[in-house]
Parts: sequence; C-alpha cells; structure tokens
Amino acid sequence: MAKKKGKKAAEKQAVQSPAAGLKDKVKEFIEFFEESKVEIKKVVWPTRKETVTTCIAVLVVSVVIALYLGVVDLALSKIVEAILS
Repeated sequence: MAKKKGKKAAEKQAVQSPAAGLKDKVKEFIEFFEESKVEIKKVVWPTRKETVTTCIAVLVVSVVIALYLGVVDLALSKIVEAILS
C-alpha cells in the first residue's frame, strides 16, 4: 500500500508545472523571511557592558587553560625525556 501512495505523490509532482513549483518556492522564501523578522524582534540583545564583561571572562579563562596545558606539556615532555635518556 505504501508503494501506491508513493506513486501517486510522484505523479502529482510530475503533473505540476515547473512554474508552479517555482512560485511555491518563492512563497516559502518570503514566508521564511517574514517569520525570521518576527523572531529577530523577540531577541534580547546584550548591553555593551555585558558584552565586554563576557569577552574579558573568555579571555581570562583561555589564558588560564593555555598556561595549565603548557605546564602539563612541559612536565610530561621532561618525564618522557628522563625515561628515554
């Protein structure tokens, strides 16, 4: 039964003209942008102070993690060097 439904849907698509498909795509495109516009209006954007604070926090955490990984890498390389020599 599923095959019959699939064939009917394929026949319907084949019957539609390419212009009708294009019009549908244009309508979907316009509808997408209208809905996007509504959603963008709902967004609460961060203030400049919040953005700067978050940026500084990310930079500090990145530097701390980089230093930690550098120390661990240095320690492990000294351990491997001691074992191999």
